[in-house]
Amino acid sequence: MLRFAFSPTRDMHIGDLRVALLNYIVSKQRGESLIVRIEDMDKEKNSEQKEQEMLGILGLFGIEYSHVVYQSQNFRFHAAMALQLLLEKRAFNCFCSHEWLEKKRKEAKNNNEPYRYDDACASLPDELVIDNENPFTVRIKKSQEPNAESFIIMSEDKRPTYSFACGIDDMLGDISLVIRDEEHIDDVSKEDWIRKSLGYQKKIEYAHLPAMQDGTLSVKWLLEEGFLPSAITNYLISTTNKSPKEIFTTQEAIEWFSLENISKFPARFDIDVLKQINREHLMMLDAKELSRYVGFADEEIGKLAKIYLEEASTTKELRSKVGAIFAPKEIPEELKESVGMIASIIKKAPYFDRYEEFEKHIMQESGIKGENFLKSLRLLLTGSEHTPDIAAVYKCIKNYIGEIVK
Repeated sequence: MLRFAFSPTRDMHIGDLRVALLNYIVSKQRGESLIVRIEDMDKEKNSEQKEQEMLGILGLFGIEYSHVVYQSQNFRFHAAMALQLLLEKRAFNCFCSHEWLEKKRKEAKNNNEPYRYDDACASLPDELVIDNENPFTVRIKKSQEPNAESFIIMSEDKRPTYSFACGIDDMLGDISLVIRDEEHIDDVSKEDWIRKSLGYQKKIEYAHLPAMQDGTLSVKWLLEEGFLPSAITNYLISTTNKSPKEIFTTQEAIEWFSLENISKFPARFDIDVLKQINREHLMMLDAKELSRYVGFADEEIGKLAKIYLEEASTTKELRSKVGAIFAPKEIPEELKESVGMIASIIKKAPYFDRYEEFEKHIMQESGIKGENFLKSLRLLLTGSEHTPDIAAVYKCIKNYIGEIVK
């Protein structure tokens, strides 16, 4: 069993999505289930909207999971296991105040020594613990590992710490492998020790991903900007593994992805690389399917969009290009007369299948020639003086001339 854990307090970042994708891929490779764990312990900041957005994004990216679990539902287990550790003398109540601990940290810093809790409360007599009315945390007794310390597992407000909650949740979920960002690498020894102290024998594997620069970029923003889920997936996977080819699908990545080959170096998010990958994925779409991204359901408009991929790389940019063709045109003052004349001729002209015949007819009827003619015609048909091959564009829009030239 693998898990993807997420806090429903913010947008999903591309760093989160990368973790989710790799968990999904490896779960498929291993033939194991993937669960989604909503880490909803922060009741004040939780957002049902963010939770639903996150689940929607997982669906949009084809990340299949068996079920959703909520960390808050395990709170009774967190509390019960903390109590078990206390009863077995594997944990203790710590009454050291924040001020006292901060004083100790400063002393260690002034002495150029690493700070570690000194177990001041580890051996308090029971009567002092029972009669003590001061706020307290619960600390698990340190392991025999070098430089280990007795760390907090329950805070003063009786909430489990991140390491304690995760350590127990992974145990309860029978998790076999945890794939997550390297910022959590220091939590591994704590989580292992928590489970060992509770008598849990199963060894959980860990794989940590190197940091990703700009990894907090919102996935929702990328989607709104017109990047395809398939392209974002392609890009994020390629930042972790050297792929056999530049453009690939998730299904293809399942065939060759390897945890052993995860890059050791931080990844730098490069939106220009993503744009190039996105362009390639747009080109691979069926023309009619592509047309839907620009507001149509017409194969010819899809072909038109592919022509504009010479100068666009997202569906948002394509909508702008195609939309300009059907929108009212802004004509410079010096071209208004020629554009008006050409428009009048087009409205009365017969249907021409070939651009060359269409252009010849307009030129003969208007008497306009040269650069002035081409600029005027391009503006009228596309809304821009600079376009891809106008003959190729005409081939895709010839059945819409009545809508374009009004």
